[in-house]
Amino acid sequence: MDQNTLKITSVLSDPTRFSIYQYVTKLHGNVTVQEVADQFNIHPNVARLHLTKLEDVKMIVSETQKTGKGGRPSRFYKLSDEVIQLQFPYRDYQRLAQMSLESLIELGDSGLEALKKIGYKYGRESAELYVRQFQFDMTNSTIEEKVRMIEQIAINQGLNPEITYVEDKDEIEFSIFNCTFKELMSEHSVSLCSMHHELFKGIFSFFLGEHILRDNMKITDPQAKACSYSVVKL
Repeated sequence: MDQNTLKITSVLSDPTRFSIYQYVTKLHGNVTVQEVADQFNIHPNVARLHLTKLEDVKMIVSETQKTGKGGRPSRFYKLSDEVIQLQFPYRDYQRLAQMSLESLIELGDSGLEALKKIGYKYGRESAELYVRQFQFDMTNSTIEEKVRMIEQIAINQGLNPEITYVEDKDEIEFSIFNCTFKELMSEHSVSLCSMHHELFKGIFSFFLGEHILRDNMKITDPQAKACSYSVVKL
């Protein structure tokens, strides 16, 4: 086991610290020491210690910002862009996946179609596996229950999702604040966004059948913090 893995597992072994990391992950924005202290009913000095430990292993980052109220600038914490991997034993699947993706992209249109098929199949199989693992009865599930299942699948994939069923529109609004392929987006955004789109189509098709998946915003857009979609059942 490499030293970084040891450090991360040591930091996350504390239940409160692990809960704080999950809290920061779900916020999709900045958090202060006082907000963490209030959320977990702990002293600010204890909250600061937990946040510092998480920052030491690059799971979160901090910066000081002026609040406009005078006095000293405040320190804010947010989720790091660092990719956190815990593997026992270590296997470099990420590098192999990157090489495979780049090889398919080099094939042009035929490679793009292959990526779309892979994305759809992966999404569909992820949904099937989740339902089978927890033995959910799909025949009697409400749309709200299906939305919660989709949200959990996205959480399991580290996508930091927000998902809402808008009843009066009969639509699902879906955003992700992390990207499976973010390390490759700078060079291959068009191909990988298409693959991600199909991944979600695979998930939603399993739960909803025929549907329309609209891309509203991409995380690669200037000033965008998330990829957002609208899902309409046909």
